[in-house]
Amino acid sequence: MSPLTELQSLLGSAGQTDPDVLAGYLRDRASWAPAGTPLALVRPQSTEQVQVLARWATRHRVPLVPRGAGTGVAGGANAVDGCVLLSFERMNQIVELNEAAMYAVVQPGVLNVELKNAAKERGLWYSPDPSSYEISTLGGNVATNAGGLCCVKYGVTGDYVLGLEAVLADGERFHTGGRCRKDVAGYDLTRLLVGSEGSLALITEIRLRLRRLPLSPSTLVAEFDTLAAAGHATASIVRSLEPSLLELMDRNALRAVESHARLGLAHDAAAMLIGQCDSGSAADLESMQRACESAGAQLVYVTDDPDEGHLLLRARRLAYPALEQLGSVVIDDLSVPLPNLAEMLRRIEAVATEHDVLVATVAHAGDGNVHPLIVFDPKDEHSRNRAYAVFERLMSDALELGGTVTGEHGIGTLKANFLANQLDSTSIRLHHAVKHAFDPLGILNPGKLLLAQ
Repeated sequence: MSPLTELQSLLGSAGQTDPDVLAGYLRDRASWAPAGTPLALVRPQSTEQVQVLARWATRHRVPLVPRGAGTGVAGGANAVDGCVLLSFERMNQIVELNEAAMYAVVQPGVLNVELKNAAKERGLWYSPDPSSYEISTLGGNVATNAGGLCCVKYGVTGDYVLGLEAVLADGERFHTGGRCRKDVAGYDLTRLLVGSEGSLALITEIRLRLRRLPLSPSTLVAEFDTLAAAGHATASIVRSLEPSLLELMDRNALRAVESHARLGLAHDAAAMLIGQCDSGSAADLESMQRACESAGAQLVYVTDDPDEGHLLLRARRLAYPALEQLGSVVIDDLSVPLPNLAEMLRRIEAVATEHDVLVATVAHAGDGNVHPLIVFDPKDEHSRNRAYAVFERLMSDALELGGTVTGEHGIGTLKANFLANQLDSTSIRLHHAVKHAFDPLGILNPGKLLLAQ
């Protein structure tokens, strides 16, 4: 019996080899990252089926590439040649929502928005909110330690993971963490798996902390005539108070969104800051306003209308789809210390001008997490080369300013070549040792995050 026939006999309808079906699972949204040719697709419905698949893969030395909804932008879910794609889309149940202990237990295929809605019905809130929250899965969010718009105050996905159920490459099931908010028993395997991009184990169940619903936020919008001024305002705001959201859009992003969605945005300013406070304190909003005015804001507008606030956040979330109308887009993901944010924004403008490349910058400004959206013509080799030069240069600039090559999107394949630019050789060696301890045959998402030694 061939390995593929054996797989089909073990998993039946959960397995799929139809090339037309496989074509829809080959890659995530990182158009620049390569994708290989898979052997099959498996869509399990239980942890037990994941175990069966892992045991089969270990016997036959077949790579497994796990994926959520494919909304990642670093190539972390892209197929490699001869792999089996493991989609968690059918493991999509909210197993438990415990109001008293304020946690939820979910399978990895549950969408972020589904948990938000279910928690809200119980007067609770799941706060991590990546821009793709309506279409991304919680398993994918955990695998990349996804951030989002409100993480300046409320933190990233990993801050909410209390525990995990996972399956090793050999099919063995194990659990990390528990139900307690404080738990320091043993090594923190939970945090080790969060952000590991499916390279250490296959996450099959997630226990997530919930919060009380926050107060309805007040919203501030400030326009600036330079990106650097918006960066200075951001640093000043975060030093003086704790906004629940602080986002930035540059002129190119504003113009693209307005052209795409006709939301009535002003789009002549070099940069727009969108800030929110949910503390219920008028003094906090006044402090935010003063910081913007001191940094040279041309216009500052404040509203308590939740619909206006929602409209502005919709504009921010539309930046990527709006830029896609202009060409292929590579979303860079850099973070720098807040005092260096203004300089990073200045360098983005300078590099884009130097290489004659359209770069639209959006940012979770309150975290110093910047997303230059690099637009290029995929059919024009010269355009691709210029875009890559910008991409590479900006990562070097971020490291020079004390930052990181990825703040929330992960390494995937897109940045695997650049990880050694940030980590020292001992750290890289320890990374490989951890990988070997969990996955000695190297079959879990090979080529992602770490290059082979």
